[in-house]
Amino acid sequence: MHIDLSGKTAIVTGSTGGIGLAAAKGLADAGARVVVNGRDADRVETAIRAVLDSVPRSDVSGVSADLYSGEGCGRLIEAVPEADILVNNVGIFGPKPFFDIDDATWEKFFQLNVMSGVRLSRAYLPRMMERGWGRIVFLSSESALNIPADMIHYGFTKTALLSISRGLAKLASGTGVTVNAVLPGPTMSEGVQDMLKEMAEKEGVSIEKAGEMFVKSERPSSILGRPATVEEVANMIVYACSKEASATSGGALRVDGGVVDSIVP
Repeated sequence: MHIDLSGKTAIVTGSTGGIGLAAAKGLADAGARVVVNGRDADRVETAIRAVLDSVPRSDVSGVSADLYSGEGCGRLIEAVPEADILVNNVGIFGPKPFFDIDDATWEKFFQLNVMSGVRLSRAYLPRMMERGWGRIVFLSSESALNIPADMIHYGFTKTALLSISRGLAKLASGTGVTVNAVLPGPTMSEGVQDMLKEMAEKEGVSIEKAGEMFVKSERPSSILGRPATVEEVANMIVYACSKEASATSGGALRVDGGVVDSIVP
C-alpha cells in the first residue's frame, strides 16, 4: 500500500516528541504538509529539524501554543486556519493515588487531554465537511478500556475521547470525513523511558529490558510482551489519516499489543 497525502495539510498536536513526533514524520513521509505543535518554541524548532532530518525537503512548520486553554487553541487556529488532517495527540499522564488527586489536577487532565481536541475539532471539522474530505484522529489509550487503578484521572480522559470520536464520526457521516481513535498500549516514548529509568538502574538492565519487565508485571495480558515503539503507533495513525482508510470511521483502532483481553475491537 502506497499512502500519498500530497496536497494535504496535517496538524499534529503535542508533536515535539514521542508518538506525536513520530506521527509528524510519518505524515511528512507520505507527502503531507505538516504542522508540529508544542508549548515551548525551542522544542518546536527542534521538532521541525527532526522532521526535516527524517524526511528531507518535506514541508513542515510549527506553532508554539499551550493547548491547555481556549486561548492557546485559538493561537493555533489563528496560525493555521484550515487543515485536512487533525491528529489530537497532546496529552499528559502520570500515576497518582486516587485520594491524592485534587480538583485542580482533574481539571488539568480534562482541559488538556479532552478539551483541546474538542476545541480544535470544532474549529476544523466544519470546513473538512464542506470540502468533502478530512481526517481527525484522537489519541486515546488502552487505559480507556482497561482503567488503571493508579491513573484513574488519566483513564477517564481517554475513555472520554472514545465517546467524542465516535460521536463526531456519526456527525460527519456521508461527508467524506472520517473520525477515529487510536489506542496505544505501553509505548516507549520519552516519558515512559523516564519512568523506566529507576527500574533499569535498580535491576541493572537496559531501558528496553526494563520495558519488557514492566509490561510483563503491570500489563500481563500483553500478547506483544514489550512496549511498542513510537513508530509502530505512528503507522496506525498515518493509515487512519490516509485516503485508503476511507471506510474506517468511528473506530477504536488498537495498537495495544493485545493488552486489552478481548477479541472485539
